[in-house]
This record gives sequence, C-alpha cells and structure tokens, in this order.
Amino acid sequence: MDLDAVRTFVAAVEAGRFQDAATDLAITQQAVSKRIAALEKSLAVRLFTRTARGAVLTGEGAAFLPHARELLAAELRALASVRGGPLRVDVIGRRLCPATLLRGFHEAHPDVALEVATLLDTAVAALRDGSIDASFRALVALPEDLDAQWVCDEPIQLLCGPAHPLAGSASVAPAELAGRRIRLPGVVPGTEWGAYYAEFAAAFGLWIDATGPNFGIEVVLDTIAESGEVATLVGAGSRVWWPAGHGLRRVPIEAPVPVYPHSLVWRRGNAHPGLAALRRHLAQGERAAGAWRPGWAA
Repeated sequence: MDLDAVRTFVAAVEAGRFQDAATDLAITQQAVSKRIAALEKSLAVRLFTRTARGAVLTGEGAAFLPHARELLAAELRALASVRGGPLRVDVIGRRLCPATLLRGFHEAHPDVALEVATLLDTAVAALRDGSIDASFRALVALPEDLDAQWVCDEPIQLLCGPAHPLAGSASVAPAELAGRRIRLPGVVPGTEWGAYYAEFAAAFGLWIDATGPNFGIEVVLDTIAESGEVATLVGAGSRVWWPAGHGLRRVPIEAPVPVYPHSLVWRRGNAHPGLAALRRHLAQGERAAGAWRPGWAA
C-alpha cells in the first residue's frame, strides 16, 4: 500500500479540506486529490464525500482511519529499527498549539532534522517502543518508563456564531457558560482531552454535548454559525479558519482562565541529541497565574 497516499488520507481527515491538507503536507491540492483517488481505487471504496464544507468521511473511510494510523505508526517503527535518524515528535494535530511550539523549535534549530507525526491514541505505545522520540500530551497518568516536562498553559476560548447571546462579549466567566450547549463531538471518554473537558464541565456545571458522530471541525463550524444557542471551545493557539460569511467570534474565558496544560513526554534513557535541544527550547514558558487547570495537572 502506498504510504504517501495513506499519509495524505490521514492529513485530509485532520484538516477537513483537501486544500488545507495540501498546505499541511507542502504539496499541491491536485496531488492530494490524486493520492486520495489512487487510494480509493486500490481499496475499491469511497473514503470521502466531497461537500461545499469540505471532505466528510464515508462509513468506509471511518472504518479505515484507525488502520491507516497504525500503518503510519508501523512505518515509524520500521525506520527506528534501522537508523537513529531525525528527531521524531508526535503532535495531536498539525493545526493545534503543540504543532506551533514545534515549528518554533524548528525555526530556532534548523540544524536538527525533524519528523512530525500525528498518532493520537497510539502515541504512548510509540514512545515506549522507540518509534518516536517525544510527544506533546496533557498528562493524566505517566507510565514509569516515561518522563515529562510541562511546556505550555494554553487558554481555552469560546467560539460562537454572531447570533449567540455571548457573541458580543469582551470576555465571559466559566460560570456564564453553565446551562449553555457546547458542542464538542471529538471529545470521547478515555482520552486526555476527554478527561480534561469532563473535569472542566463538572467544575463549572457546563453542558458539553459530545453525542453523535464526529464529522469534523467544518461541520461544527457550520452548526454554530447558524445557531443562536450552540457554541464550541477551542484553544487560543489553535489555527481555525471558517468562511467569511460565518462571522464566528472567539471570546476569551476569564475569571478564572481555563488552560490546557501541554507537556512534552519522552522515554527515559532516550539520548537523541535533538531531544535535549527540544527540551531546552521548551523550558522557557511560565505557568499562567490564577488559571483553572484539572486536579491531575495542578
């Protein structure tokens, strides 16, 4: 199976649009379309439905996604078995805060060869078997053979449409969100972000709606743009784009500011020189004073 095509498929799922996947992969949109078409032909199924909002996974695409990610993880393990090679670092998503932190490291240390992976729930296993050198995580629990350092407190913001009652607010307090519907379909139990938002909701009496299938960020943005009741939550460092007509508003949450505590995690004994440089680079942050963070990250 063509792993470049598989990698492109996963990137398109994460980005939500072929154009954005092309930007993330530094290739043309035409190349993305050709790779996806070739993969669909080899599998004899449709992986995406193309809509005006972007690329939406079909049932077959959703079934193939975890296997696609495992193929990419297997590729990393194979490369790690035969060479030391570049520093391999996992980020949850290429448009989220950790990817921005990693890009800053690359700009400051262009001499360090770097590979970026997005392994999600397989990242800890990849750390332990040496497939990757480091991962950005919010630590709920840390296995004994791994080590970590805190790197960043990312503020969480409200994202809502122009008709939402809080759209014109300069800021809102977490208590003001109580009873309002917050749509987060990607938040599932058993994940670190699931643990974070579960504790956040419990602390302030929030209604976080994670029910139903996750059709991607594009569909969530369409929903909140058209609604005067539904909103979502995003990290302040997340790169989120929407059509100009949506008129969405990012509203800071304050008093207290909820922050998502990012850490860098690696396997103990990993002597990759690039890892030492990355740790030094990320050790410059300061914890946000007076912020709300979950009990397991205090």
